[in-house]
Amino acid sequence: MNVRPLHDRIIVQRLEEGEQKVGGIIIPDTAKEKPQQGKVIAAGNGKAKDDGKRIPLDVKSGDTILFGKYSGQEIKLDGEEYLIMREDEVLAVVENGASGKAKK
Repeated sequence: MNVRPLHDRIIVQRLEEGEQKVGGIIIPDTAKEKPQQGKVIAAGNGKAKDDGKRIPLDVKSGDTILFGKYSGQEIKLDGEEYLIMREDEVLAVVENGASGKAKK
């Protein structure tokens, strides 16, 4: 993938969560909620201020982040699904790395 997001946008790959079981019943993929955790694949250069200077982003490529349920826009690049969102939509950065498994 050779894409660079503009300004304060980032490209995120959702992380798979473990198989959900409720009371011994396996929930099918179609009924599962989409994960709200992902890995930053690419980040823009930062938001431009009025004087032309850039404010660098707090997140960088490789960070594991948490985001809201309805955050970002879904896009498809090279057959893979990603989210593109503004840095403002990121709720937190997971400090100890990913607890999920990257979606393939």
